[in-house]
Amino acid sequence: MPLKYSTIEIFTSEEASFKETLLYQAVVNYIRELKIAARCIVTRCIGGCYEDGEIASQSILIASFNMPIIIKIILPSAEVDLIVSRLENMVSEGIVTVQKTYIQSYKTRNRLIPRHLKVKDMMTGNPGYASLNTPLDKVAHLLLSSTYTGVPVIDKNQYPAGVISQGDLIYKGGMPARLGLLAESGSSNLKAVLKSLSTKKARDIMSPAICIRENKLLTQAVDLMLEKGLKRLPVINEDRKLVGILSRMDIFSTITHHTPDWNTFRQQNIPVGNLKLVSDIMHRDVHTVFPDTPVSQVLDIIGSNDIQRLAVVDKDNVFLGNISDRNMLMAFSNQKEGIWDFFVSKLSIKNEKASFDLCSKTAGEVMKTDPITILETDTIDNAIRLITEKMIKRLPVIDSHGKFKGLISRESLLRTGYLNSQQSKKSSER
Repeated sequence: MPLKYSTIEIFTSEEASFKETLLYQAVVNYIRELKIAARCIVTRCIGGCYEDGEIASQSILIASFNMPIIIKIILPSAEVDLIVSRLENMVSEGIVTVQKTYIQSYKTRNRLIPRHLKVKDMMTGNPGYASLNTPLDKVAHLLLSSTYTGVPVIDKNQYPAGVISQGDLIYKGGMPARLGLLAESGSSNLKAVLKSLSTKKARDIMSPAICIRENKLLTQAVDLMLEKGLKRLPVINEDRKLVGILSRMDIFSTITHHTPDWNTFRQQNIPVGNLKLVSDIMHRDVHTVFPDTPVSQVLDIIGSNDIQRLAVVDKDNVFLGNISDRNMLMAFSNQKEGIWDFFVSKLSIKNEKASFDLCSKTAGEVMKTDPITILETDTIDNAIRLITEKMIKRLPVIDSHGKFKGLISRESLLRTGYLNSQQSKKSSER
């Protein structure tokens, strides 16, 4: 079935503008942000003339600085009316034409990260930071008030000397649990933990800083993050001073902003190369329990396997909900001390003196029943969009019948999705 496409052409000049931006740049940006199955090219002509008799030429005898420009847009016919209306408002000098176009074939390639973007384009500027002598309780406060899970540590010259993550606070600083759990556990627990952290300094537990310069390509930053297994990179300028931080969420936001809706492309019979699906990257070996599983057993699984969540399924493996350590803490809001002791100790529940009646509740009673899920046949791009918009770390994966298939994480999305994209690009260049 042939694709119904049209071609819009705008005959204008180099000097034409729209809202203080050169017209051709404004048009390209507008089409790019639509994220539809369209392509736009701009051609600078070597000569021509205008209605008023002005001649444009590259001849040294007739100097001209206002050469003709042709902007050509090939797009689905269904989109033409709305887009032409917008373009007519943008074009204050020129001619706009529309004609139907026969498409013999349309193929495109899925590139997760545009090649032209640089680190400085997507980093978060002026990040919060600690000094070498900042007490760890202050570092914890910085993390609690930030969307990031890592804080750069700078020396007296503002050079990044290290980074402190939640893992560093737990495994090197002695913090008993994640900051999210600390915040949910009650003010007395939080104050006690922060007080215990105050005796150590940032320099005592920080990990070495692996930095990237702000003018490096974003793809180079991703390569470095994957090579070193990092969630974030301090960004430095030419003087090696800290100017920003680049996290996985910054990269996911970039992908979400720039990537088209590939499902729509497929529905229009447009072949998309290197289109990876959720089923290609999900983790299948995920712990599951039934809704009638006692909470004591749930706690045992969480503690014994050092995991933060598990899935609840029925006898047919249909996904019903999930349980995280935070869900457990909130479910026992009137008995937080007992369950808090469990999370801190990381001991088996069988060996712990519980101050509450665990047998009175089941997994089905404490699980989150409306978690965001994604189909295994969906694209990686949509998974990234969900994780970015909802600020979640892991997505449960289900099939078309609602059966639980596994989980995908931020790390697996970045590693598998990006590396596959790069490998495909290299193969096509051989």
